[in-house]
Amino acid sequence: MDALLLSRIQFGFVISFHILFPAFTIGLASWLAFCNWRFLRTRDTVWQDIYFFWLRIFAISFGMGVVSGIVMSFQFGTNWAVLSEKAGNILGPVMSYEVLTAFFLEATFLGVMLFGHKRVSEKLHFFATCMVALGTLISMFWILSANSWMQTPQGYTITADGIFEPADWWAIIFNPSFPYRLVHMALAAFITTCLVVGGVSAGYLLRGTHVEAAKRMLRMAVLFAGITVPLQIFVGDLHGLAVGEHQPTKLAAIEGHWEPTQPGAGVPLVVFGLPDSEAERNHYEVAVPRLGSLILTHSWDGDIRSLKEVPREDRPPVAPVFWSFRVMVGLGMLMLLMSAASLWALRRKRLYESRALLRFWRAMTFSGFIALLAGWYVVEIGRQPWVIYGLLRTAQAVSPNVEAGSVIASLAAFGIVYAIVFGAGIWYIVKLVKHGPVPHDPGPQADDGERRPKRPLSVGDDFDDEEIREAR
Repeated sequence: MDALLLSRIQFGFVISFHILFPAFTIGLASWLAFCNWRFLRTRDTVWQDIYFFWLRIFAISFGMGVVSGIVMSFQFGTNWAVLSEKAGNILGPVMSYEVLTAFFLEATFLGVMLFGHKRVSEKLHFFATCMVALGTLISMFWILSANSWMQTPQGYTITADGIFEPADWWAIIFNPSFPYRLVHMALAAFITTCLVVGGVSAGYLLRGTHVEAAKRMLRMAVLFAGITVPLQIFVGDLHGLAVGEHQPTKLAAIEGHWEPTQPGAGVPLVVFGLPDSEAERNHYEVAVPRLGSLILTHSWDGDIRSLKEVPREDRPPVAPVFWSFRVMVGLGMLMLLMSAASLWALRRKRLYESRALLRFWRAMTFSGFIALLAGWYVVEIGRQPWVIYGLLRTAQAVSPNVEAGSVIASLAAFGIVYAIVFGAGIWYIVKLVKHGPVPHDPGPQADDGERRPKRPLSVGDDFDDEEIREAR
């Protein structure tokens, strides 16, 4: 295991943690804005209880996302210095736009959102919540623009020293894969949060606790999933067409398509198989003739590039891309089935009494995170061996003076620290979930009779078991 492979493993480890928390907070911030709006519109305190319940979870998740993001950014200077040197003139400004337009916006209003209740007007507090939600979306815009440019680069020139220089910023930011990737990722973030909200509320209904709040949360989750899951499948299809146009080798790896097809024969859809890169074939393959052409090209006899048409050194690792894609699609089909069944049960007024559906929602609570990671692995592993697709290889982007021993040491340190920090954070989130959306306490009385804002994470110490039972 050389420094290149270890650096890839380290970056993959860090980003796998990091992507989960921002994706969750992107959806959660919008969910909080919705709950706050519902309270202001209806003056129903149940919505306020729901808001402050998820606000505490948002605060922890946001903090863990920031911590993991800082660690990830350091690696561009330590492990990937050549990438920073060659592409820094493009990636650096795009990432700085994210700080200027999104991070400052979030930082400005996050304190008001977390600590400003009863210290500012309700409308201003709602405005702060909306601004934080907007900031998460803007942040996603710039991050995905930078990543998408590495997938489908355009709007650049290359100097004699191999340095990428910006030639057209509009072309750089709005590169060919960016619109599809942006919408796909935004929907993935919303669906991930939707499934967590629905799964938690289903758990409450199964136990008979926090029933009123749980019914409202589950109803909103069902309605939202009924819209976003089919929309995500549609956007995913469009994204697949774009991948076939701009990254045909990645598409071949996704489909496990090794052999060139005869004109007019169509591409089969490989449902199951064990890809073997050495033998250049799939073992135990189960395929449906021509269905691949219909899905991938929207034509009965359409064709895509095969892996054997690409030199071995230019192919991505096929097995992880092949299986990650099927995990993502398989979970998407389960989400579609669950949302359709739940909508039917909601229409017939049987949703809250159907223990089978409630168990289904509970089992799918974390499926959004798994699908998110699987999709990200398809995107990033499928890009290999390129870090900037078709232009700069990953092997050429690693820092030349990094030793394998130092990468192993830092990776081990990351593993230990992450286990402690994120283990404690997740433990506290579980503690908050067990308490549930109890009636909101505006805060302790000050000497002058005014209310002081509570610490957003203090809920775990504020209620004893007897008070919780009374609240239920």
